[in-house]
Amino acid sequence: MEIKIYTDGACVGNPGPGGWAAVIIAEDNKNELFGGEKLTTNNRMELTAAIKALEYCSKQDDKQLSLKQIKIYTDSVYVKEGITVWIENWEKNNWKTSDKKNVKNVDLWKKLKDLAKNNQIEWNWVKGHSNNPMNELADKLAKKATPI
Repeated sequence: MEIKIYTDGACVGNPGPGGWAAVIIAEDNKNELFGGEKLTTNNRMELTAAIKALEYCSKQDDKQLSLKQIKIYTDSVYVKEGITVWIENWEKNNWKTSDKKNVKNVDLWKKLKDLAKNNQIEWNWVKGHSNNPMNELADKLAKKATPI
């Protein structure tokens, strides 16, 4: 079974109050997850959306979901490139960037990597606000979840 996940994060100010959302589509079922934090950053909300979606998928009792072929669609280059390209070097360099600075959001990167390792995930970048209905829905839910 293939699962499609659309994620987004929002923040009013950066840092400031923020929201995250994930739209999970598996067969004919669509689930909407969302939440917010009083003080956060946009990047933390983008990462949280992916984490919450993968946590949700890992908790499902449906045996078919155990196959976990997942396509994640994010409009965050930070999330897509971070999990597919940058994370290996960050780990090798003791969570330091190429210019020797501490990687931001290490707690979330470690959690995301741990959740992703047991799944076959295809990470996809989609242009935000480009009339992709599921990305637009995730954006709307993330904004709605932002505690202002």
